[in-house]
Amino acid sequence: MEDDAPRTLNPAPPPPDHAPAPPVPAALGPPPPIAPIPVPPVLRASVGSDSDHEGSIPRPSADDYEVSEESRLARERQEKLVQELLMKRRAYAMAVPTNDSAVRARLRRLGEPVTLFGEREMERRDRLRSIMVRLDSEGQLERLLKAHEDEQAAVATAGAAAEDEGPHQYPFYTEGSKELFEARVEIAKWSVARAKARLERARRRRDDPDEDEEAEAEFVVNQAGGLVLECSEIGDDRPLSGCSFSHDGTMLATSAFSGVAKLWSMPQVTKVATLKGHTERLTDVAFSPVDNHIVTASADHTAKLWNTDGSLLQSFDGHLDRLARVAFHPSGKYIGTASFDKTWRLWDINTGMELLLQEGHSRSIYGICFHPDGSLAASSGLDALARVWDLRTGRSILAFEGHVKPVLGLSFSPNGYRLATGSEDNTCRIWDLRKRKSLYTIPAHSHLISQVKFEPQEGFFLATASYDTKAMVWSAQDFKPIKTLSGHEAKITSLDITRDGQQIATVSHDRTIKIWTSRSNGKENDMDLD
Repeated sequence: MEDDAPRTLNPAPPPPDHAPAPPVPAALGPPPPIAPIPVPPVLRASVGSDSDHEGSIPRPSADDYEVSEESRLARERQEKLVQELLMKRRAYAMAVPTNDSAVRARLRRLGEPVTLFGEREMERRDRLRSIMVRLDSEGQLERLLKAHEDEQAAVATAGAAAEDEGPHQYPFYTEGSKELFEARVEIAKWSVARAKARLERARRRRDDPDEDEEAEAEFVVNQAGGLVLECSEIGDDRPLSGCSFSHDGTMLATSAFSGVAKLWSMPQVTKVATLKGHTERLTDVAFSPVDNHIVTASADHTAKLWNTDGSLLQSFDGHLDRLARVAFHPSGKYIGTASFDKTWRLWDINTGMELLLQEGHSRSIYGICFHPDGSLAASSGLDALARVWDLRTGRSILAFEGHVKPVLGLSFSPNGYRLATGSEDNTCRIWDLRKRKSLYTIPAHSHLISQVKFEPQEGFFLATASYDTKAMVWSAQDFKPIKTLSGHEAKITSLDITRDGQQIATVSHDRTIKIWTSRSNGKENDMDLD
C-alpha cells in the first residue's frame, strides 16, 4: 500500500543569496527607497601601509556632533570655576601693602572707598587684594597704579633704602619741637655721666679682689628669703591700684579707684596727706627718685604732679584715653605716661609741656619704665610686645616678642642690660639687651602678673605681683623662687621695693596695704657690729 511505503525526505534547496521580492500589487506602485544604515566609525591602530587605510571610513569631525544644552552649561560652569581658581591664585601671589595707612592710600588711589562700616584692617587688606585682581583681569591695574610706581621710583631715585627681601618698612616721622631737642641733649649728657659711673663701678667690683659679688648676692637673697609681714593697713574704701616708696623710704604713696591718692609715713603706715583732684579712678602713682614730688595717673585722661603737702603743682593734659602706668625719669625732670590711646608721652614737670608723643604699639600701651642711666625707655602693651626706645634719638631700637598675651609690667635691672616683663600669660620673661633675646621664662604665677620690680640697689632679686593674691620673690642669679608673700585676699595690683631692698609694699583689691620686712637684716648687722 502506498501508505506503508517508506518516504524519502528530500533536503530543501538552499535559499538564494537574495530572496525574491514579493510581488507588488499594481494598485500600490513601486516601494519607497530604503535609507542606508549608519555605520559607526571604526578606530584602527595605525599599523601597516597606507594602502590599508584606503578603504577605511573617514573619521568624523567635531562639527559632526551636536552638543546638548546640559553639556554646554556644564562646560561653562567648569570654565568659570577654573577662572575663579586662577584668580585666587593670582590674588595670593599679588603684593599687597601690609601697613594699614598704605592700604588706605592704595584704595584712595584706585578710587575705592577707604573703609567700609565695621571693616577691620585685615578685611580692608583682603578687599584691596580682590579689587587689584579684578582690575588686573580687566587690564586696568597698570594704568591705575602708574602713579604709585612713579612714587616708588622717585623714592628709589632719592636714595631711600629699599630691601629686596623682608617686610616693607613705612617710616613715620614728625618734626619735634625745640623743647624736645633741648630735652634730648640734656638727657644724653646726663645719661652719659650715669653710664660712665655705672661701668666704672662694675669694673672695680670685677677687678677688686676684696669684692665678692656672688657672696654679696647670696647675702641679699638670704635677707629677701626672710621677708615677713610687718604691717597691714586699710588704704581706702575702694580697691587700691598703685604704690610707690619715696627715694629715702620714709614715705609711701598709694592710689585707689576712689580717685584719691594718699601719703603714708613709714614704717608705722600713718596717713599724712590726701591728694584730691582727679575726676575718675586712679590707675597708678609714682614718687620722684630725687625729691618729694608725686605723680598720679587717672582714667580721666590726665596725670597730675603733687607736693607732699597735698598741693597740686602741674596737670598734664593731652591723652585721648585713660592712662595706665606712669613713671619718673631717673633725673626727676621728666615723667612718662602710658595710655589706652596707643601712645606713651614724655612730659616736662617744670613747664607741664608735652615733649614727645610716641606711637609704635598696635594696641593700648599699659606699662612704661626708664633705664637706670636715663638713656632708654621701655613700653609694653596689650599687643604682647615690649619695646625699647632711645630717648636721645627717638628711635625704637628693640622689640621683644615672646609673650602670647598682654604685657602689663616691666622693669630694668640696675646692671643696665636686663629687662623683666610680666604678662597676662602668667609668665615673667628676662630679656638681655645685649643679646637681644629672652634669657629666662619664669612660670611665676597661676594668674596674670600685674607688676614686676628689680631690687633697685644691685638687682640681686626680682619681685612679681599677681592676681592670684600672691607676690613672689626670685633670685636674679638663677631665677629660683626664694619667698612667697601670701596674705592678701584679692588681686594684687602693684608693689614697690625700698632702695635698700629691706622692705616691699603690696596693694590689692582687698583695699589693704601690706608691708613686708626683712627681719634678718637687723640680726646680721648686729653680728657685724659685734
